[in-house]
Order: sequence, then C-alpha cells, then structure tokens
Amino acid sequence: MAKNLNCVSFTILLVVLLMASTEIMKTEAQTCSTFDECGPDPFLGTNSDCFNCCKYTYGSPPACKGLVEGSDKHCHCYQNP
Repeated sequence: MAKNLNCVSFTILLVVLLMASTEIMKTEAQTCSTFDECGPDPFLGTNSDCFNCCKYTYGSPPACKGLVEGSDKHCHCYQNP
C-alpha cells in the first residue's frame, strides 16, 4: 500500500513540475488576446519597448501586453477580452 502511495505521489509531483516548466499554469496567455500592431515596421526595440508603445498608443487598461513577434519583427499589442 505504501509503495503504491509513493508511486502516485511521485507521478503527481512530475506532472506539477512539467506544468510549471512549460508555463501551462500561467494565466496571462489566456487573458490577453491580440488586437493590433504598434510602432515602425520592423520594430527594433525590446518587448518592454513594444509594451510601452502599446500603452502610449492604446492606453493602459486595454493594452495588457506587448510582444515583438514573427520573423519580420512586428510589435503586437494584446488586450483583455
């Protein structure tokens, strides 16, 4: 009985570590959806610069994240749904 309990506990620990390492538990990706682009094309700044561009252009409540994405380096703004 104790051997089975240890095996179950170890399996649950592995699943939790897998979820944490792959960022499945983060909710930011679920709460933000893309809505527009910001800045020059290509965007030469960082993700932080992109988010600042989004906040300046669209305001802080609608914009919740800004990421430089794609091979052509566009600044994509995300908003809460």
